[in-house]
Amino acid sequence: MLRFGTDGVRGDADTYLSSSSMIGLARATARVLGAAEFLVGRDTRESGPRIAADLTHGFVAEGARVTSLGVASTPAIAFLAQRAGVPAAIVSASHNPWSDNGVKIVGGDGRKLADELERAIEEELESMPAAASGSPPDAGAPTPAVDLDPYVAHLLGALDGRTLDGLHIVIDCANGAASELAPRAFRAAGARVEVINAEPDGRNINAGCGSTYPEPLQRSVRDHGANLGLALDGDADRVVAVDENGELVDGDQLMVMTALDWHARRILRNDAIAVTVMSNLGLRRALSTAGVGIVETPVGDRHVTAAMATHDLAIGGEQSGHIVFADLATTGDGVLTGLIVGDLLARRGVTMSAQAAAMTRLPQVLVNVRLSPGVDLALPAVQQEMGAVRAELGDRGRLVVRSSGTEPVVRVMVEAPTEAEAEAAAGRVRAALEAQ
Repeated sequence: MLRFGTDGVRGDADTYLSSSSMIGLARATARVLGAAEFLVGRDTRESGPRIAADLTHGFVAEGARVTSLGVASTPAIAFLAQRAGVPAAIVSASHNPWSDNGVKIVGGDGRKLADELERAIEEELESMPAAASGSPPDAGAPTPAVDLDPYVAHLLGALDGRTLDGLHIVIDCANGAASELAPRAFRAAGARVEVINAEPDGRNINAGCGSTYPEPLQRSVRDHGANLGLALDGDADRVVAVDENGELVDGDQLMVMTALDWHARRILRNDAIAVTVMSNLGLRRALSTAGVGIVETPVGDRHVTAAMATHDLAIGGEQSGHIVFADLATTGDGVLTGLIVGDLLARRGVTMSAQAAAMTRLPQVLVNVRLSPGVDLALPAVQQEMGAVRAELGDRGRLVVRSSGTEPVVRVMVEAPTEAEAEAAAGRVRAALEAQ
C-alpha cells in the first residue's frame, strides 16, 4: 500500500511504484483534490516516462486534463503549478539512486499538500477497487519539454537587474533534471560556466556526482581555477557549494552567508531564519553573534516551510542544501540558491572562502542505532546517560537524539570541539541504548 512520507511516495520503481499503483494514486488524488487539470513533470530516471504516463492515465480516467512538462526540476514544476494555479505531480526520487523513483504532489499554490490531504488520498486509494487502476497505457513518443522561459526569467529576476559578470562557476548537474536548465540560467546571468555531469542516460542520475558526492566538483573547481562550484541533486531542489580552493561549503554555511548579507542590507524579515535541529552549532553561534535569531524545527523541509510561514521568515533550510527563499519560491531551489550566492560574491567583490569563514563548523558525528523490541528513549538508564553527556558538553557542543521517520532506528548526533570528543560521546549514548 502506498504511503506518503516526508517527501511524497518513494521507493523501488519497478515494485513499489508499479503501473497499477501509479494509476490508482493519480485517480485517488484527482478525486480528493477535485481539480480539472494537472501538470506532470519528471527527472531523468529510466522509469520516469512510464510513471508519468501511468499518472496521466489515472488523471484522465477521472476526467482531468493533463499538461506534460517532460523533464523539469522540482522547483520549476512547483513554480509552473503556482503560476497556472493547478496541482502538479512531480516524478522524482531526488538524491536517491536511479532504481528508485517517487511522486510528490503539489497543490495549485505550488506547495506540498497538507498532511490531512495526503491521508485522504491514502484512504481513497485504499478503498478503491483493484479494477479502478485499469491497464497501463503505452508511454508513446516522448513529450517535448514545456517552455521554461518564464521560470528562467523568474530566476534572473532574483538578481534585481544585476549580473554575475566576472564569476567563473563550475556546475555539477548530477545528470538530473537541471542538466540543461542550470547552465542556461547561469550563462544568462552573465557567468562563465563549466558544466560537469550533465549527460543523463536514465541510470547515471546522482551516480558518484551531485550534492551527495561533491568530490568531482571539488576537483573540477581546482582544475579550472573557478571562483565557485555548485553541486545540485537529481531534481535540483538542493545545492551544496565549493569555494575557490575546492573546499566544501554546506547548506548551513550557505544559509549563514545569505542571512548575514540580507541582515546587513536590512532585508532579512524579522531578523531570523528557520533551521532544523540538525543544523550545526556553528550556524547558531555565527548568527547569534550578528544578532540574527533562529527558529528551530524537526528534520524535514515541510517543518521548515511551516515555521517560515508561522513566523513570517524569508530564509529557511537544511544542512543538506535544501534552502527556501520564501519570497521567491515555494520549495527548495538549488539553482535559485546558487544565483543568490553568486550575486553576493559578484556584488560584494569577495571570495567564497571568505564568506564561508563567517561560520566555524564544529565536528559532527552521526550514529544510527537499531533498537531491540521494547527499548525506547524514555528508559531511565538512557535518559541518565544522555543527561550526563549534555552536562559534560555544556555550551561547547550539542547532543540530539531522535527516532528516524524513515527507518526503524534512533539517530544520535553529537557536536563537540573535537572529532574524538564527539565520537566518544556518541559511543556512550549508543552503548546505553544497546544495553537495554
